[in-house]
Formats: sequence, structure tokens, C-alpha cells
Amino acid sequence: MRPVRSRLNPALNRRLLLALFFTSGFCSLVYQVVWTRLAFASFGIVTPVLSVVISVFMLGLSLGAWLGGRAAKRLLSPGARSPIMIYGLAELLIGLGAFAVPILFDLGARLLLSAGQMNSISYLLLSAVAITVAILPWCVCMGATFPLMMAYVREQDPAETKSFSYLYAANVLGATCGILLTAFVLIELLGFRRTLWITAAGNFAIAAISAHLGWRKQVAAHLAAATEHCAGAPFKRRLDHGLRERAVPIVLFGTGFVSLALEVVWIRAFTPVVKTQVYSFALVVGSYLLATFLGSALYRFHSQRGKHWRAATLLAILCPAGLLPVIADDVHLVQADWGPDPHTGSVIFLLLSIWPFCALLGYVTPKLVDEFTGGAPAGAGRAYAINVLGCILGPLFASYALLPRVNERAAMILLLLLLFVLSISLDRMPVSKERLGLRLVTGALAAFALFVSQSFEDYLAGSSQRFEVRRDYAASVVSFEVEKRKHLLVNGIGMTALTPITKFMVHLPAAFHQGRPESALIICFGMGTSYRSALSWGMKTTAVELVPGVKDAMAFYHSNAAQLIASGQGRIVIDDGRRFLNRTREQFDIIVIDPPPPVEAAGSSLLYSKEFYEAGKRRLKPGGVLQAWYPTGSQNTFQAVLRSVSESFPNVRCFRSVENWGIHILASMQPLRAANAADLAAQLPPGARADLLEWSVSPTAEHYLGQVLSQEIPVEKTLAAGTAARITDDLPFNEYFLLRRLKTTEAR
Repeated sequence: MRPVRSRLNPALNRRLLLALFFTSGFCSLVYQVVWTRLAFASFGIVTPVLSVVISVFMLGLSLGAWLGGRAAKRLLSPGARSPIMIYGLAELLIGLGAFAVPILFDLGARLLLSAGQMNSISYLLLSAVAITVAILPWCVCMGATFPLMMAYVREQDPAETKSFSYLYAANVLGATCGILLTAFVLIELLGFRRTLWITAAGNFAIAAISAHLGWRKQVAAHLAAATEHCAGAPFKRRLDHGLRERAVPIVLFGTGFVSLALEVVWIRAFTPVVKTQVYSFALVVGSYLLATFLGSALYRFHSQRGKHWRAATLLAILCPAGLLPVIADDVHLVQADWGPDPHTGSVIFLLLSIWPFCALLGYVTPKLVDEFTGGAPAGAGRAYAINVLGCILGPLFASYALLPRVNERAAMILLLLLLFVLSISLDRMPVSKERLGLRLVTGALAAFALFVSQSFEDYLAGSSQRFEVRRDYAASVVSFEVEKRKHLLVNGIGMTALTPITKFMVHLPAAFHQGRPESALIICFGMGTSYRSALSWGMKTTAVELVPGVKDAMAFYHSNAAQLIASGQGRIVIDDGRRFLNRTREQFDIIVIDPPPPVEAAGSSLLYSKEFYEAGKRRLKPGGVLQAWYPTGSQNTFQAVLRSVSESFPNVRCFRSVENWGIHILASMQPLRAANAADLAAQLPPGARADLLEWSVSPTAEHYLGQVLSQEIPVEKTLAAGTAARITDDLPFNEYFLLRRLKTTEAR
């Protein structure tokens, strides 16, 4: 029998536990954000990497909840250690993961350099193994925190039956603050690794406080009998939730499956409105979590006052609530376009449309777990594991089964149809006017969404002379023509146009090359214009493109695409450009980098960082020239990009483009020739000369090149006038800019 020690004031103790679980949720979301970004840097910015990170994260939570529940049951037996001690140990291990994961990612990336192209089966499987080994142990510890903390609550108060819901609310609120503070503040100020260190300090603080509580608290002798009762009691409860027998696990799995699948679809569907900055992703996920917290808080409010909303009714309301984002994402209601800048009012309107659905989920999930388990840690661990298992499979289903086959609106409706069928099949209540009304409302909203509402893709299809769409696991690629101008959109964002700028990206570095260039590497394929230009020199050309649909769209823009693709002179590799540079042993005379716009896009710093340019330098032959394209952006960001290039190459020159927007940055290890337009024009073979002048009104190549050479930007003067900022993998200056722009007058 363990002696009973003095207890903290119950109200104070509960507030302390809520603070611990808030911090734990905060730390977990910081890890998910930062680890996902580190995985992109190590394994490539592709959907499979994102899917694996999320799935392994959720798998760890599920396994941890199940294992933690089993451990909690044993910890509540007489003579066992206090569960708060084991909870503290789990938090300590999570904090150690902050230091271990970056090392394991780097090791895995090096081991996988010989695993083939990024879309190869071997690479996908091996990268999944590497990511799993790196993050699964720490995620298991995260999942175990729920049942372990519930066991401690049960240790202190054997009569507590609804501990999951208030811990869940605190955890979700912490997660909301975690993703928003990380995206909007921490990374811009600290970078990724120092953000991990600060987060680890949070876990270590939780561990220290938990150890202190563990020393103070002992289980009373009478708890043993109460534990035996409470461990088995929840599964004999028969509460009036309006669902069929044994339906609760199915509902928990189904809501987890549909909600996380919808989140994946929302992020792709909302891109033409919220755009591609890191803040866009953070706002979508943050809105999801905040609404979930509000729903959980409402459930706690009702629970404390004895109110009761049947789960069957809530499940029925979820379906029409889930259709609101489908209807809100209408070009008549929000400003959607392929440009880089979001419209604030449209973003707010669209994000608010997901709140009813998410709030209902936040209400029904803790309600079902409370009612299903009665506060027993083992039961709650199993229930939470079931819910998270649905969260694992939902994103995979959306990414690989739905989105490659149907548009985003159809995907949302199909997922909600699954939920609708689930709500009807599991509802044991007789059909009432209320139930019938909800089903009619759901059907009416679905019909409106299908036949009346107009998405951005629908609008483009109806207003274009030509329109083609290609879908795959990576993105939706839209090719369309309006007023004889062809456009390329990836997930609704414009990538490029048929412009002579993309020809100059090749002809300029090739002409500056000291000899006749024989090989070229094009990173980011676009419409294939640079690829054509490189082939016009007779160079052996390799193009690297992340999205398979972009490669397949080349024939939309160039009539000789099939001939060029079939040519033995060139090849197109589906891979991440950065990873290709690290894994290939080839060297090239010229390397052309044309990052996808805008310069602030999430993940884009991996193509602007000093580490990336160092990788490019290693793949240049002696005398080789690298061309890096910088589109529109702030002067501070341009200076940071230029400094990253200049710290990697001793010889750098910059020229404003022939269309007077965007800048060609040329870099080499050897001095770039001090040539005039006539000298450079003389370097062009006949085929390259014809390609350069294909869309030009200039009479000669010399005149055309002269327009660019006359707009040289002095490198040293530009760097001297700016800050000392540079772009690195750890400090993505171009992506995280909000605080800087709020503090100064910096603008795009």
C-alpha cells in the first residue's frame, strides 16, 4: 500500500495539467511543421514525401495511444509508479527527437542518393522507410501522452469520467497556437533548427514538472478497487447517443478518415484563393484546429451543465456542414486567379466556411470518447488510436485514389457521401421530421454544389478556347488558351508563359560560356521552352521536373514536342531538382534554374538557398555557367538571393530581362567573358539563333542580346546597399517575411 501524500488544490492541479497538455500540443505541431520541411529538403518536395510524413506521424500517434493505454492500465494497479512519471519520460524522449530527427534525415538522404528517380518504386519505398525510422519513435511517445495523462487524472480522482475531452481541448488549442506561431513568428526569427531547440525546451520543462508531480503524488490504497471497476466499466455503458450498438469505433474511424482526407483536398482546392505561401497552409490548418477547439470547448460547456446533443444528430449535421466549403469555393463568391497575391476578404470567407464542419468534429469526437470509455485510460487509448487510424488512411486515399482521378469539388462531395452513408447506416433512431429535413438539406446542397456552383477550374474550362487538365498524385495541371495566349497552371497557380525570357535563360549562359557548350541541365521544365532552346544548340540536354503532368503538357504549347521528347539528344527526369543535383554524377556546361513562382512560395527557398547553389556548383564542368532566374519580388529578397549566389560563386553578373521584369543571374567559377552583343551573337549556332528570334520583333540576334546586356545590374553595389541577409536551408528568408514587412515598408 502506498502512502497518501498531500494533494494540490484540485482546481490548481487541473489548471496545471491543462497547461502541460497545451504545451504538449503546441510542441507536437511545431515538430510536424518543421520535420515536414526538413523531410522536403532531404527527400524532395513531392506529395509522397508529405503523405509519408503525415501518415507516419499519425501512425505513431495511433500506436502510442494504444500502447499508452495498455501501459496506463498497469500503472493504475497497486504498487505501480505514478503515471505522471511515465508521461514525463515520454515528453523527455519527444524533446530528444528534436535533435535526433535532423541527423537521421541527413543520414537517410545520403543513403538514398543511389535509389533512382523520385517517382521510382524503389525510391518511394526506401524514402518511406527512412522517414519512418527517423520520426516514428517520437510520434509513438506523442500518442502515448493522452492515456498516460488520463491515468494520472484517474489516479487523482477515480470518479472522473470525462478527462479525455478537457485534455483534448487543451491539446488542440496548443496545436493551433503551435502551427500559427511557428509559421508567423518563430521560423522567421529563429530558423528551423533553433525553433526545434526552443520546442525541445518546452518538452523538457513538461518532463521536469511531471517528475516533480510524480514525487509528490502517490496512489491511495483505496484506488486499487476503483481502478478495477473503472477499467472495465466504460465498455458496459449504454448512453443515449442515438447510434447503433458498437457504432462508436466505426464513427471515430470514419470521421478521422473523412476529415483528414478533406483537409488534403481543401489545401489543393483553395490554392487559387489562398495561394502558395507558407502562411496559406498555416491558415488552413490553423483554422481547422481553432474551429475544432471551439467545438470541444462547447462540448465541455454543455457537459458541465448536463446538456446533451445526440451524436447521431451531430453526425447528420456534419454532411451539410461539410458541403459549405464546396459552395463557398465559387468564383462568384471569392476572388480566385492564377496570380501570386491573395485577396484578404476571399481568404477569410473561404476559411470560415470550414468552421462549422470542424467545430462539429471537435464536439463529437471527445463526446464519443468520453461516453465510450468513461475516462478509463486504456479504453480512451484504444478509441483515440481508432480515430487516428482513420486520420492515417484518409490523406492517403485522397492523395492517391481520389485527386488523380477527379477534380477537387468531386473529391469533396464523394468524401462527404461516405460520411452521409455512414450517418444513415449507423443511426438507430426512427426517421423523424428533423432527420428527414437534414437529409433533404444535404441532398439540396450537394445538387447545388454539383450543378450550380462554379469552381475556378470550371470557370477556366468555360472561358477558354482550348482547355486540358492532367491530374496525378503531385498536382492538378491545367493548360488553357485565352485570346491566343497559352497558360500553364499547377494547382491553380500560374507557372510560366510562352515568353522569350525562357529562351534567354538558356541562350545567355550558353553564349557567355568560354567554349561551345555540349551539355545542359534544366531544373523546372515549365512549358518546355528552355528545353527546346537548349536542344537548338545541339547540346545533350537533361530536364528535371517535379510534376509528371507538366511534362505531359508540353505538346499543348509546342507542336514539335513529341519529336523533341523522342529525340535521343534530350531526356526529361521526374525528380526534385535539388535531389537530382545531389544524386547525379554527371556534370554540365550550363545549368538553368527557373523556380516556380512566386519567390515567396512554400518550399521555394530550397531552390534559392546557398546549399542549393553549392550543389549546382559541384555539377558544373570547368568553365560552366549557372543561370538562376529571379522573378518579381522585394529588393531585400533579391539581395538575399544574390548574396547566396555570390557566396557560392566568385564570378556573378546580373541582367534585367528583355521584358523589363525579372533578373537573370549568371554565375561561374571562372571569369565570365567581357563580351559585347556582337561577340555573344557570334557564339550562337544557326539553330540557336533561329530559336532566339522565333518570337522576337528584333531584326538580329545581336540587337536582341544587346537589349539585355544594356540592363546589367551591378552586383557589388546591389549587395552593399542591402542587409546582410542570405537564404539558407535553415533560414528561408524569402518564404518567411511577415514580421519584416510589418516592421518596414518592404513590398513585393
